[in-house]
Amino acid sequence: MTNASAPRLTARIERWPVAGAFTIARGAKTHVDVVVAEIAANGLVGRGEATAIYYHGESAESVAAAIAGVADAVAEGADRQAIQTLMPRGAARNAVDAAFWDLAARAAGQPAWALAGLAAPRPLLTAFTISLGDPDRMEADARAAAGRHPLLKLKLAGEGDIARVAAVRRGAPDARLIVDANEAWTGRDVAAEAAALLAYGVELIEQPVKAGQDHLLDGVVSPIPLCADESCQDRADLARCAGRYAAINIKLDKAGGLTEALALADAARGAGLDLMVGCMLSTSLGIAPAFLAAQDARWVDLDGPLLLAEDRVPGFSFTGGTMAPPAEGLWG
Repeated sequence: MTNASAPRLTARIERWPVAGAFTIARGAKTHVDVVVAEIAANGLVGRGEATAIYYHGESAESVAAAIAGVADAVAEGADRQAIQTLMPRGAARNAVDAAFWDLAARAAGQPAWALAGLAAPRPLLTAFTISLGDPDRMEADARAAAGRHPLLKLKLAGEGDIARVAAVRRGAPDARLIVDANEAWTGRDVAAEAAALLAYGVELIEQPVKAGQDHLLDGVVSPIPLCADESCQDRADLARCAGRYAAINIKLDKAGGLTEALALADAARGAGLDLMVGCMLSTSLGIAPAFLAAQDARWVDLDGPLLLAEDRVPGFSFTGGTMAPPAEGLWG
C-alpha cells in the first residue's frame, strides 16, 4: 500500500517555442521540449526543469521516463544525496536534483543559495548567442544585439568561420566575443584558426574538436583559451581536460544537477581551470540553479530564456546583458 504522506515525484514535458530559430552546427530548432520534475511532500511542491542532451541520445521522453523510474525510490525515502548514485549524470538527474533543492528551500523558508552554503547571489553579465548563419545574417543579428548585449557568443561550423567572426565584429565593434566551434574544428589546425581570430578580439573558443578526440589538442598552443564543453560533463572528465583546455563549460543538464555542478566547479578550480557556466535552451526555471553555480565563473552563458518566444512568469530579468532573478522565488 502506498504511503499517502510519502514524497511524490512526477514529471511532465512542456513545449516552448524558440524566438525565430536557434541554429548551431548540428542543426536548427524552432522549439524546445523541457521536462519539469515535481516533488510533492508535506503540502509543498519543489520543481526542477531540464533539457535533454540530444548529443547523448537523450530525448524529453527518455528524460521523463528516467525520472518516473526513480519515483518509487523517492517515495521510499531517497533524498537528494541518494539520487546522485541512483541516477547517472544527465538531464533527468538535473531535474530531480533541482526539485529537491527547491523543496528543501520551501520547507526551510530559506533561499536555495543559503542552504548550499553560498553567498547571496549578485546579478551577472551573460553572453547572448548569435546563431550560426552566413556572414551577412550573423552581422545583422550582431548589429541588432550589440546595443543590448555587451558579450556575444557566436556559433561556428568550421569552414568559413573567420568570415563569420569578421562579420560579427563589423556588426558589433565594441562587444566582447566568445565563439563555440561545436566540435567543428576536428581535423583543422586549431592553433592557426585561433591565431586568425585574434584580430577580432575573441577571448574564448569552446569545444574545437570532437569529444573523445581531445588528444588532438596535445601540443597545441592556442593564443586564445580553449574551453571544454562536450568533453567535460562532470568531475570524471576533468583529468582528460587538464592540460588540453584552459577552461570548462559547466552545464547542469550535463553534470546532473546543481549538487554535482558545485563539486565540479571546486574541483576544476583546484586543477587550475577557468569556469564558464552555460545552459541548454530552457526557461528561467531551468537556469535558476545554474545562476547560483555561475556566481564565480569567468564567463556566464545563461541566455536560454532570451532565445525563447516567451518565458515563465516570474522569470529572470535581462537588462543591458545583465541577468537578475525574479523578486519572487527561492533561487535568487
